[in-house]
Amino acid sequence: MSNNVGIVSRLKKRKINEVVAAGKRMDGRGLEDHREIVVKTGVLEKAEGSAEVRIGDTWVLAGVKVGLGHPFEDTPDKGVLMCNAEYTPVAHPTFEPGPPREDSIELARVVDRGLRSAEILELEKLNLITGKQVYMVHVDLYVLNYDGNLIDCSALAAIAALKSAKMPVYNVKGDTVELTKRTKALKVTREPIAVTLVKIGDSVLVDPTADEEEVRDARLTITLDEDGNICTIQKTGTEGFTTDEIKKAVELTTQKTAEYRKHL
Repeated sequence: MSNNVGIVSRLKKRKINEVVAAGKRMDGRGLEDHREIVVKTGVLEKAEGSAEVRIGDTWVLAGVKVGLGHPFEDTPDKGVLMCNAEYTPVAHPTFEPGPPREDSIELARVVDRGLRSAEILELEKLNLITGKQVYMVHVDLYVLNYDGNLIDCSALAAIAALKSAKMPVYNVKGDTVELTKRTKALKVTREPIAVTLVKIGDSVLVDPTADEEEVRDARLTITLDEDGNICTIQKTGTEGFTTDEIKKAVELTTQKTAEYRKHL
């Protein structure tokens, strides 16, 4: 979401800032507390893999489709992983039908970068005929309800859907591939978890609500794999983070990724 106050009135913005400055939040959580997380897999019959994730009232559906396609020219012997995100109009009063929103493009890119940087799939093992045919793995994210923190919710949904996916098996004969009736599990080698924090005044909060995102000064998303390696960092907003705030953000991310990962 953008940093425009929009729906949040100036009065509510002032109230949120006052409450946060006192170390509390409008919904009763502490600054470092996340909302309830619910993960369900196998929710779509026609997809190779699927999951729905709820963080509080934010709800994202992820579907995985695996098929054939051409590799990228610079990686002719590797399969392809791509993410797409769609904001459904029923998810929030500000979401409208039409071409992809700038926010949805950003959401897909941030999730995609986290998965790719962690090398969640062994893309070289998704090669069938070098330079001609490879497996194409598409992760489609659908925002069904929005109440803040779409990145964390979407990243969890993407990983859960990939972990549940079964891919079709093809036989390679010369320069052709033939589809068999068999399937096998899509091997997920890493679990890159995204944790989003927002800065409001001098305070840093995890798992922001929609209202908190609208009044935030800056947002920082850090993706860690299960070994604690930083895969990606994405920062947006007009204000900066101090060195101490970044250190604190990494510490919080390490703590929260362990908690998030339990739901997978």
